[in-house]
Amino acid sequence: MNRSVKFRLAALGVAAALMGVLIALAVVLSEREGRELRAQLATVDSESFGISEHFKDSLREVNNIRLRYVMERDAAAWEQFLSASRDLDQWLEQQAPKLTTSLERESLRQVKSAYDDYLAAARQAHERDLEQRQPGDALAEFANFRGQSQHLFDLGQALARAHYESRNQVLATANSTLTRLRHLMLALLALLFALGMALALLAYRDLVVPLRVKLVESQSLVERHEKLVSLGMLAAGVAHEIRNPLTAIKAAVFIQQKKFPPGSTEASDAALVQREIQRLERIVTEFLQFARPAEPELVVQPADQPLKEVQSFLAPELARNNIRLLLEESAPLPVKIDDEQMKQVLINLVQNAADSIGHDGAITLRSRSDRKALCGVESDVVILEVADTGHGIAPEVEKRLFDPFFTTKPNGTGLGLSIAECIVQKHGGALQYQTQVNHGTTFGIVLPRAAA
Repeated sequence: MNRSVKFRLAALGVAAALMGVLIALAVVLSEREGRELRAQLATVDSESFGISEHFKDSLREVNNIRLRYVMERDAAAWEQFLSASRDLDQWLEQQAPKLTTSLERESLRQVKSAYDDYLAAARQAHERDLEQRQPGDALAEFANFRGQSQHLFDLGQALARAHYESRNQVLATANSTLTRLRHLMLALLALLFALGMALALLAYRDLVVPLRVKLVESQSLVERHEKLVSLGMLAAGVAHEIRNPLTAIKAAVFIQQKKFPPGSTEASDAALVQREIQRLERIVTEFLQFARPAEPELVVQPADQPLKEVQSFLAPELARNNIRLLLEESAPLPVKIDDEQMKQVLINLVQNAADSIGHDGAITLRSRSDRKALCGVESDVVILEVADTGHGIAPEVEKRLFDPFFTTKPNGTGLGLSIAECIVQKHGGALQYQTQVNHGTTFGIVLPRAAA
């Protein structure tokens, strides 16, 4: 897994965790809002009940004292009435800060106004009593007293109802807050779901899909290897059986060739047979090399050393077709290779490049360092490249490029690239290429970089 995929997965994981934290916070806030709402409602209910009961009890006590005074005209009862009425008036003043709605404040104003009228009527009656009491005054004062008391009781009940109705405002505020929290939680859940889907899609795209592709490729590679093993065993058996009689034929032709005079038809035919026997020997040798590749004898050396040897060996031959074999200067990068086998791979690639060019072109040899994945592990590598200016590789040929015995050359065996790939793999490397039709091809031999 590369760093980009790890970073994206980590970022989505952190975002999902953050969404989870936010959802947990929203749940905590909802619970706290619920507790506060229950506490406020309990307070409103208790205060509403307390206001009503306290006002009724206090007013009842004041009425009883006033009634005793009306009936007995006792100065002590009048003093008790004044004291109780002041206490009730102070209590009414203390309720003002608790009221929040206009209806509550209006009800309290009406209660205080009626209570002031009640006290004023009580003082006027007391003053009349001090001046002179007329017959029938007690009855009239009692009737007036009952009416004022009942009116005050009714106003006190209205104040309690107004205070109780303030709970609706508390409920409305709480419902609005809880609705916002609910919407927030739903949005966070939707976002968390979206992040989860994105995380799943990313994991599927960057982890599952590549693994499936690798699995299919591995299965194809296993099948290919099984076919190659069977084919190699068959090729080894056939090559072994062909080599012995071919040697005998070659010896017989060589003996007969000496008997023919130079320039004769028989000598020409014998030379043709000799060339075809050599061609058969080369095919048999390649068969055996493909079926039983030798183990490389690895030695640490500069990467450009086999490039220099191949360039000096093949440059004169390629120059006949006006093909330049160039070698780019590069740093002495250490690699661990079998020199002969690596030169064999390079010669094969250079000859393929020359066949692709035909006439008038250039082949460039170079070595460079890079970082690539080898055997599933990213590491420092050295790449030996063979770049040509040929016609490139056609798409239909590219599909079967490394298949054994597939060739586009009239006299080719189709084993060159297969053997080259096998040699590179035994070096712990990989054979790669880049091609573009009518622009050329670049083959790269990717090898692990060795310690200097």
